[in-house]
Amino acid sequence: MLMIRTKVRKSIIPGAGLGLFANQFIPKGTMTWRFGPGFDLIVPKDDLLRLSEPARQQFLNYCYFDKKTKHFILCSDDERFINHSEKPNIIQGGNDEIEGIEIAARDIHRGEELFCNYYDFDEDADRKLKKTGIYKYLEYNEVCSYSKKSSPQIFQTLKKNLR
Repeated sequence: MLMIRTKVRKSIIPGAGLGLFANQFIPKGTMTWRFGPGFDLIVPKDDLLRLSEPARQQFLNYCYFDKKTKHFILCSDDERFINHSEKPNIIQGGNDEIEGIEIAARDIHRGEELFCNYYDFDEDADRKLKKTGIYKYLEYNEVCSYSKKSSPQIFQTLKKNLR
């Protein structure tokens, strides 16, 4: 859950859509986000298949697939609008936490867009940054195109890959 005041508005990155902006001064070292049990969600891989295709696509757009824990994590607040940068002002920390924490890498001024490096924590970073159409943990077409009309073989492949 966010630990700071923020606003969602158009990103300064062309074509990125929305971004998350500081709505207060954030001193270096300030915890900006932490996983909130009961607020943020950990979704097991098997539960992903129970979602309808539109719900699954929406979920995969906003969640991250944690590199260390291999959990799907959905932030229930506006943290899901934070964009990627190779020079982030928000970094990962707190290995003692369920899903870690995020802290300010430097002083961040009110109105400044917040950025993290997706590659630090998200197994799905390449797909989100449109470098590939493949999920590293599943075949994109198998996850996003599964329906009752799909062959049983595709469903069995999905179940096998999700274990």
